[in-house]
Amino acid sequence: MKNLHNALQLKQLYLLKQLGYKYTDNIPSEIEEEKIELPKDIELLKKLTLDCHLCELSKSRQKVVFGEGNIEADVMFIGEGPGAIEDSMGLPFMGHSGELLTKMIENVLHIPRESTYICNIVKCRPPKNREPSPSEAITCRPYLLKQIEIIKPKIIVTLGATAYHYLTNDENPISRVRGAVIKGDRYNIIPTFHPSYLLRNPSAKREVMQDLLKVKELM
Repeated sequence: MKNLHNALQLKQLYLLKQLGYKYTDNIPSEIEEEKIELPKDIELLKKLTLDCHLCELSKSRQKVVFGEGNIEADVMFIGEGPGAIEDSMGLPFMGHSGELLTKMIENVLHIPRESTYICNIVKCRPPKNREPSPSEAITCRPYLLKQIEIIKPKIIVTLGATAYHYLTNDENPISRVRGAVIKGDRYNIIPTFHPSYLLRNPSAKREVMQDLLKVKELM
């Protein structure tokens, strides 16, 4: 939330400048970080995210990829970040990885994709599809946590190491934790491989199927 706090302070300074102030003493801002609240309405949160310029990714993106699906979903999928296709469309998991994710949801969980909620750790595409930097992921984290708070999923499936790490702060490799049921007070987390990994390593599909069968048991 620190970057959001700083952005609001900067906005306050611009307002003072427009009012004619050329100098002001260095006094504490009336904006207190702990009092900054993100919207509790998903559409207002989305609007705020679409206008976000808190990290470097905002300079190279085409569109913000907020997330999509059922806002009352029991199951939420969280990936790493948008790719080129998602960046152009503003929607998550729309390329080959998205096609595979849809098949995984429909063929193993036996529910339509639109009954789940799908989003990413970062809402803007990292250049050349690189992994999000720690500062980018941490800056975007409050938006993700608020999405989780609003949607209230019972199960969160993290897709790949990056999603798992930045949601849980656990640095264990995904190969070690995948398939584990991590129980929490509000929801359970089940880590598994990212669909893009499966496209490169088709033999791992069996392991992901086992992970999703655990999701189905918990639903």
